[in-house]
Formats: sequence, C-alpha cells, structure tokens
Amino acid sequence: MATASVAFKSREDHRKQIELEEARKAGLAPAEVDEDGKEINPHIPQYMSSAPWYLNSEKPSLKHQRKWKSDPNYTKSWYDRGAKIFQAEKYRKGACQNCGAMTHNAKACMDRPRKIGAKYTNKNIAPDEKIESFELDYDGKRDRWNGYDPSTYHRVIDLYEAKEDARKKYLKEQQLKKLEEKNNNEKGDDAASDGDEEEDDLRVDEAKVDESRQMDFAKVEKRVRTTGGGSTGTVRNLRIREDTAKYLLNLDVNSAHYDPKTRSMREDPLPDADPNDKFYLGDNQYRNSGQALEFKQLNIHSWEAFDKGQDMHMQAAPSQAELLYKSFQVAKDKLKSQTKDTIMDKYGNAATKDEIPMELLLGQSERQVEYDRAGRIIKGQEVILPKSKYEEDVHANNHTSVWGSYWKDHQWGYKCCQQTIRNSYCTGSAGIEAAEAALDLMKANIARKEATEESPKKVEEKRMASWGTDIPEDLELNEEALANALKKEDLSRREEKDERKRKYNVKYNNDVTPEEMEAYRMKRVHHEDPMKDFL
Repeated sequence: MATASVAFKSREDHRKQIELEEARKAGLAPAEVDEDGKEINPHIPQYMSSAPWYLNSEKPSLKHQRKWKSDPNYTKSWYDRGAKIFQAEKYRKGACQNCGAMTHNAKACMDRPRKIGAKYTNKNIAPDEKIESFELDYDGKRDRWNGYDPSTYHRVIDLYEAKEDARKKYLKEQQLKKLEEKNNNEKGDDAASDGDEEEDDLRVDEAKVDESRQMDFAKVEKRVRTTGGGSTGTVRNLRIREDTAKYLLNLDVNSAHYDPKTRSMREDPLPDADPNDKFYLGDNQYRNSGQALEFKQLNIHSWEAFDKGQDMHMQAAPSQAELLYKSFQVAKDKLKSQTKDTIMDKYGNAATKDEIPMELLLGQSERQVEYDRAGRIIKGQEVILPKSKYEEDVHANNHTSVWGSYWKDHQWGYKCCQQTIRNSYCTGSAGIEAAEAALDLMKANIARKEATEESPKKVEEKRMASWGTDIPEDLELNEEALANALKKEDLSRREEKDERKRKYNVKYNNDVTPEEMEAYRMKRVHHEDPMKDFL
C-alpha cells in the first residue's frame, strides 16, 4: 500500500492488489512491513502512503511523511540547573557586588542581600553559574515538559498517598466513635435497628472503594482540545482492567492478527487450547453465533422491508421492527407447513408407510444366475430392468429411432432418416440418399454460378436534358432553328407586355426543342447579374 512504484500493472495484478488491501483492512492478512521492519497501518489513505516519484522508493515506507532533514543547529537539550563552574577566592572586577559571581550583576542576583557586599568584605565569594546558549527548534520552544526532571514526581505520589492515609484514618475514627456510642446506648430494639442502619451507612469497605475506581469504564468524559481529535468527542472505556488484553493472549508473531485501529482480532488467538478453558474465541465467533446472528437477520429484514415500501426503520423504531420480524417469521413458518401438507397430500408421505425392503434400497438379492461364454442365461432368471414413468421405445410415423438420436448443424433429429423436423414421416435410407443428392446439386449450382459470374456492365451516363438547369458540353444546336427560336421568343415577350396584341385563337405547344430552350436561356432576365439594367 505504501509503495511508490509507478510501474505498469495489468488488470489482474491490479485486482489482486485491491483484494490484498481489503484483506489487510479486514485483518485477514498481515500488515505491510516497511524498511525498518515496522508494520504499516492498512487504513492509511493512499495519498499519504504513496511516496513521490522523485524519491525512488523501491520498498514500502513512510519516511516521506517524517521529517528526515534535521537541522544540526537545533538541539533538544536543556539548561543544567544549579551547575557551578568556578569559585574565586577574592572579588573580581565586574562581578556581582552582592555575592561576587561573574555571571550576573547585583540587580539580577538571586542570593540574600548582604549587609556588606562581597565587593567590600572579599569573603564568601559565590561560585559562577554555568551559562549555556543553544537554539531550540519549533517543538522545543513549545514543549512545556522540556527540562522536567521525572525523579521529582515522587513528591506528587507522596502527597496523594498522605491524603489517602489521612482519609482512611478519619473514616476509621468515625467508625470507632459510632461503635462506642452504640455500646453505650441503652435504647430499645427500634433504636438498635436504627443504629444498625447508621452503622451500615458509615461502614466503608476498602475493597468496594477500589472496585468503584475500577468500574469507571462506564463513565463518559469529554475531550477538550486534545491530540486525540476535537473538543466534542467522547471517550468510553468498555474494558475492565482486570481482564487480559486480547493481543496479549498469544505473543507468537504468526498468531491471529490484531488490528490496533479497530481493536479487533477476528481469528482465535489460541486455536489449539481447550475450548472450556478459553474465554475469548475471536470476534468472528461472536459475530456468527448467539444473539449477534439474530440481530444481523433482524437488520437484513428491516432493510429489505424498507426497500419494498414498508415504513420501518431499525434505529428509529426498533420495537416496531422486531414485532414485524416476529410476525414475518410466523407467517413464513405457516406458509412452509402449508406447502409441506400440499406436497404430502399430492404425492404421499413415504415416511409414514411401511419400510422399504433392504434389497430394493441396496439393489442386491440372493438370487443366483448362471451365464455361458456368449452371455446367455443358463440357470436362473434375468434381472428385469425397472421402467420409468416416461414412454420408452415408442416410435411414431414409421421411425425406427427416437427423436434426439441424431445431431447435425446444431439441430436434433432422427437417426433412421436423418431428418431434423420433428413428427415428420420417416423416409428411411431413400430419404438420406435424396437429401445427399439435393445437397450435391445445390453445391454444383453454386460453383457453376460463381464460375460464370461476370463483372457488372458499365452503365452509360445519360446526357442531361436540354431543358435542365445544367447545360451539357456536347450539346449540338441548329443555327437556323436557333435564330427562328430567338425571333419567336422576342415576339412572345412583346405580346406579354401588350395584352391588346394577343390574338383570340392562340395555340400553345408543349413540345420544347433544344433550340427553343437555348433561346429561352439567352433571353431570360438574370436577376443576379449586376449589369441587367443596362441590357
């Protein structure tokens, strides 16, 4: 997971890598180990675990997430408190006028002010303090425990022990005082019973006090600005400290894998031990047995019912979901019993009848049968083969074999006539020969057609009509007929301009010659011509 190699992986290798990562997250496979032999948490995201390409990381490692470039100028040491380096015998110039040390002046002196300073008495000269100067890094400047001496913590322990001893002593005195008052009291039985109750209230059992301290696992505390994350999180310790942690049951390296993130150990840490002596069998044992399995089935039922449209939710209404699940189980059992009764009524119940003979169950008997070398029976009776409820050896339509005894070209048929049409009439060997002859004839026709096949004839391009929009280049016109057509076109245009010159017996002819079409093209008005107004 933490490798930085960018080599090409096939689809199969990529799938195996994803399955291995899922197994590591589930605790079924051991975690990946880095260069230093430390396990890499499989829940670390890939963008954090993948090393940059320029580091050339060949093995999985998380060093790129650590600060490996340390500044030699920074140090984690601290001041040597109370250390002395030199003690002079007489006063030196520039030293403290009060104590005579050269490391500070009179204003910063921490000794008791003398009536006459060491400058004037030249006696009891204080030794010089050890002065150190070093540069701290970012963490060193903000470390509130930097320079702390752990050996001084015994003072805090002594203080708490003294408080505990004083509390026990006070409770003991109160208990003795109350017992003395009881012995001196001469009241009746009622008063004595009241005294017993007060005595029970004051009696303090040290074992119970210690037990109440250990039972703090049910306490919920809020975390405020902790490194664990957030100020609204909660901490609940659900493990009694007297129990042995599951990862300490078997210290073998190859034993069951323990995931520290989820605190889960799915396999049995002690598989060879006696089950009666073990109190922990692995998380999988508890998830697949007892009430955990019933709760899982209840959740699955609620999900499926919600998907099918029922208004139910396991977390919002757990009681409703449980009642619906119970009613579903009752209806399911009832349906099973009805189905079972229906099948028994139709086919019967062999369990309620007489027992079947053993020779029928095992297919054996003491009957003796003798055969000759040819396999014929000499003595005894031949074993009769049991017949099934289906029809056997029934041949219809003159067939001598059953349907499905022949197979060709992904089709079933009859073996006797090789026909693939069911319920057809059998033609025997003549039909087989006719089919083969027809197949040979068809193949011969196909071969002859392929041999005589010629290339398609080229279709001559027809010239475009003379009255089309495009004029063919090879168009030949009669000059005399064209001149007559032009005159006729001019005459018709004049008649269109002056309606009075149109004759009553006008006749039109629909037959248009190429010359007349050419005259029309020459005389028509070209609207897209910019010089049309000057014609």
